[in-house]
Amino acid sequence: MYTFYASPATLNEALTLKALHGPQARIMAGGTDLLLEMERGVRRAPDGGELGLIDLTRVSGLAEISEEEGWIHLGSLVTHNQVVASSSIVSHAFPLARACWEVGAPQIRNRGTVAGNIITASPANDAIVPLMALDATVTVASADRGKRTLPLAQFSTGFRQVDLADDEILTRISIPKLNNSARGTFIKLGLRRAQAISLVSVAVIVEEGEDGLTDARISLGAVTPVIARAQKAETFLRGKQLTDEVIDEAARLAMTAAHPIDDLRASAVYRLEMVGTLTRRALRQLRDGRERAGWPETPVLLWGENDGRWPAGNGEAAGSPGQALVNGEPLTLTGGQTLLDSLREAGFTGVKEGCAEGECGACTVYLDGMAVLACMTPAERAVGSQVVTVEGLGDPQHLAPVQEALVEAGGVQCGYCTPGFVMSAAKLLEERPRPTRDEAAAALTGNFCRCTGYVKIIDAVMLASEKKRSPRDS
Repeated sequence: MYTFYASPATLNEALTLKALHGPQARIMAGGTDLLLEMERGVRRAPDGGELGLIDLTRVSGLAEISEEEGWIHLGSLVTHNQVVASSSIVSHAFPLARACWEVGAPQIRNRGTVAGNIITASPANDAIVPLMALDATVTVASADRGKRTLPLAQFSTGFRQVDLADDEILTRISIPKLNNSARGTFIKLGLRRAQAISLVSVAVIVEEGEDGLTDARISLGAVTPVIARAQKAETFLRGKQLTDEVIDEAARLAMTAAHPIDDLRASAVYRLEMVGTLTRRALRQLRDGRERAGWPETPVLLWGENDGRWPAGNGEAAGSPGQALVNGEPLTLTGGQTLLDSLREAGFTGVKEGCAEGECGACTVYLDGMAVLACMTPAERAVGSQVVTVEGLGDPQHLAPVQEALVEAGGVQCGYCTPGFVMSAAKLLEERPRPTRDEAAAALTGNFCRCTGYVKIIDAVMLASEKKRSPRDS
């Protein structure tokens, strides 16, 4: 799948490696897009061969969210779940938090990064849409030429294309904080509630003055080759009050900025109509103060006691160099493939291959305490880390509470997806021992049951919660 794998410990080391290998190697932050694209042949070296990987997730300092006067900065390892959990971003850049909450499922949000969304540069990627409306900037660095910062709108040069030289690495994303008179939101239309690629997405920000709107920003996703700003609608809204008539006209003008295509997921006509519908809906939410409706006070993250930042741990969890600690035992994993394939090769067949593209959750494992998908993680990333598979939670003689509850509640059907459900549910109960049913459902959005037995599975999670409560909790 890849010609070599490098795991630098410092940014300078990473920049040196990138300068050395140039277009023959790709930088990996989360890898949730990159590994699939490499396997499918979408991302290849200029000579048509396989690429090397330079994995940044051992570089300290890149997973930080920091603030300075008027700005929020995100390092290139900041994950979607970190954004969701950031009180600063929720308070001062809410459209980005909302968009990151809509990305994939908890396991993907624990690995996928905002920087990765930007570099992939698909117009259907959720995080880019609010970033464009927020007037974000990006900083890239080169070993020879140093740093440069440019607006995201200039960095995105075309469909899946960005202004990034072969020796450069994206190191930081910067967002101007919304002031107290500005509010914004993000709305996504997908074919299902989770794990869905956007058919259409809209981010809207308005700033209110005494005599009407002093500013309006509307960006549209999945309806043009790059994320588009609806400039006619923005200009029209300035100085206006958000009456129904004004909102309808702004929605109509937003549609003129969209140039969608027909594909397997939706027709161009449908997408165009949905641009108007979502713009209208977002503006009404902002007018009525309902843009944060449904936002969870404590989102389900499935990172347990970890704060979700890579690198987690000290990189020396295993007993010998080149080994991982799998279910408490040192193990040498075969590289050059995904963690899923390497674990199964080593005999951990409870880690299932369902889709091998991050859609089903059957390969969920814990990597340094966080729930991730083994099919979207290089095997080498586990070196020096702790990995827990379903075999590490219990055995036939000593079932974990979730496993016992699945049997008792009738939540086990064909059984193929069950290990992934066990891993997600056990991590949820570690994170919050007394979840609600809605929280249990949120924790399991990354797990797909082809037998459609979700009610019994959620029953089992709630039953396991009851079993785990101590008398003090009751």
